[in-house]
Amino acid sequence: MRRILRALIVLAVGTVGLNPSPATAATPVVATQTPPMGWNSWNKFGCNINESLIKGIADAMVAAGLDKLGYKYVNIDDCWMAGTRDSAGRLQADPTRFPSGIKAVADYVHGKGLKLGIYESAGTATCQGLPGSLDHETTDAASFAAWGVDYLKYDNCNNQGRPAAQRYQTMGDALKATGRPIVYSLCNWGQDQPWIFGPATGGSLWRTTGDISDSWASMTSILDQQAGLEPFSHPGAWNDPDMLEVGNGGMTDTEYRAHFSLWALLNAPLILGNDLRSMSAATKAVITNSDVIAVDQDWGGSQGRRMRDLGGGLQVWAKPVSDGSVAAVLLNRSGSTATITTSAAELGLGGSSSYALKDLWSGATSTSTGSVAASVPSHGVVMYRVTRTGTPQAARPAGTYQVSDLTWLTSSNGWGPVERDASNGEQAAGDGHTLTIDSTTYAKGIGAHADSAVHLWLGGSCSRFSADVGIDSEVGSGRGSVRFAVYGDGRLLGYSDVKSYGAATRLVVPTGGARTLELRVTDARDGVDYDHADWGGAQITCGTPGTARDLSWTTATNGWGPAEHDQSNGEQAAGDGGVLTVGGASYPNGVGAHAAGDITVNASGCTRFTAAVGVDAETGGRGSVTFSVVGDGVTLASTGTLTSGAATTIDVDVTGRSTLRLVTGDGGDGNTYDHADWAGARLTC
Repeated sequence: MRRILRALIVLAVGTVGLNPSPATAATPVVATQTPPMGWNSWNKFGCNINESLIKGIADAMVAAGLDKLGYKYVNIDDCWMAGTRDSAGRLQADPTRFPSGIKAVADYVHGKGLKLGIYESAGTATCQGLPGSLDHETTDAASFAAWGVDYLKYDNCNNQGRPAAQRYQTMGDALKATGRPIVYSLCNWGQDQPWIFGPATGGSLWRTTGDISDSWASMTSILDQQAGLEPFSHPGAWNDPDMLEVGNGGMTDTEYRAHFSLWALLNAPLILGNDLRSMSAATKAVITNSDVIAVDQDWGGSQGRRMRDLGGGLQVWAKPVSDGSVAAVLLNRSGSTATITTSAAELGLGGSSSYALKDLWSGATSTSTGSVAASVPSHGVVMYRVTRTGTPQAARPAGTYQVSDLTWLTSSNGWGPVERDASNGEQAAGDGHTLTIDSTTYAKGIGAHADSAVHLWLGGSCSRFSADVGIDSEVGSGRGSVRFAVYGDGRLLGYSDVKSYGAATRLVVPTGGARTLELRVTDARDGVDYDHADWGGAQITCGTPGTARDLSWTTATNGWGPAEHDQSNGEQAAGDGGVLTVGGASYPNGVGAHAAGDITVNASGCTRFTAAVGVDAETGGRGSVTFSVVGDGVTLASTGTLTSGAATTIDVDVTGRSTLRLVTGDGGDGNTYDHADWAGARLTC
């Protein structure tokens, strides 16, 4: 996790992202705007499958009304094929299990208004020893398309030690070449960080762990492994913690409700694994809860995440919902009933005089002035939808503020309290030292310890946050590794690469329109020992309140391929970029351009434009670019020539301007490698 998408793919599959090299597209085979929902045969039936079963499941899915709730895919797992290929080298269905062939089954499933999925492995054989697709990708993809397959689960058995990125890229390219929209599910068991290389292969989702089993211990172990993967999930690219076990008998109904709630909160694919033909009323009640399904299918700007571990097996998880509410799961992993208490502020909804709460399992509604609490059964959850209903606090007045000087809505920390203007130190308050990152000291800032969060009220008036982030020198060389992330109203705005002992990263994050700000530190998925994390010189700049508007443009010219929404420029094809990354800081939103470029944006009614600008990391340190903002023919801001390194802030008043032109020019040395990011670009209106 020390590099983001483009840099790792350079290492894994050759140089990409640098003109004039061939493109390696980040566009998925199918752009799944919501996590896929459906059913898979493996968890319940293993190899005991045949075409009668698959047709019966399709019948049951429709009869139970699951299709109307979004469950569309009927996926056949391993053991569907014959033990050998035919004389032309093509896969063939097992003549006993599937005597009519896969196309006939697909036709039946399609006739029900559903879609069919199939299984293969990126190896010489599947996990059950049947023919694999390694070195047969073009032939097999053509077969899947000809049969009418809509979804491919691509496993990792018998892979011969060949690089995962190459194997999965080859099948992704083969699927694209068929012209048929086939959802591409990478079942790489979380090895080699598929959340990093997966987008470039054309994958729509990727397994983040090994296989789930039908037990509380397995489910919670997989849940724990999702922490820290939040930045890598977004529409068209989903983290997959594996299929659901709800209804298979190894857990209680209370545990299954927890399982389903947490997978929904993670924006996980909801792939059922039980026998739909004979499920109990309790199982059906879990998998048909439309309120919980709606949380899974809604994208509010970040995947659900662990907000706080209260100790003793009590945890708080939450995710933003696109209507401004927050879905929260109070999780009790202990052996007895316990009261779990959090707050609207900790969930990212501070700053209001009152809140409405809806229990998504009981349907009960209540009101609160800020406390969110419930008695939660052992191995169970209470799941709320929390919405602001009261009078908001006043917006923060214009000015630049040191975060350490402000009143915080709330804070939490992994070791002792969060410290103001000092390092984390030990557990006692005020026991830290001067904030120091790689011998650079900071008089102002925040000393924290993973996992940590500081919540601030902005009221929509602040345009940008900035800090130097890194591991404090008090831990000693070679210790500690963390990731820093900034959320506005629960939406991920920017994040750092994994930071270990050494030089700081400059994190500059546009925040226009955000009412609340969350400064979060997570461990790097390697434990929290020595994770002393500094926000050096953390400050916010505030002005006129408003609401955020992401950029859309009316016209655009670009020096290499098209300008890209929410990804880097990449190569010449549309949608072939990676995560916008400048100087070790990454941004889920913004514009990827290339000099010479000129993008026209409607700014009517807006007061401010903010972006973190610089040369994207995909150039490997090459390129030189100038950035200018022109409002109605008047140059409002210009950076001069920028090369690789930390982002530069453009934060400019656009009051009264009807159009903005975002202009990128080369730095006077030609435009080779001039990949230019308008990272986190936001209009405040």
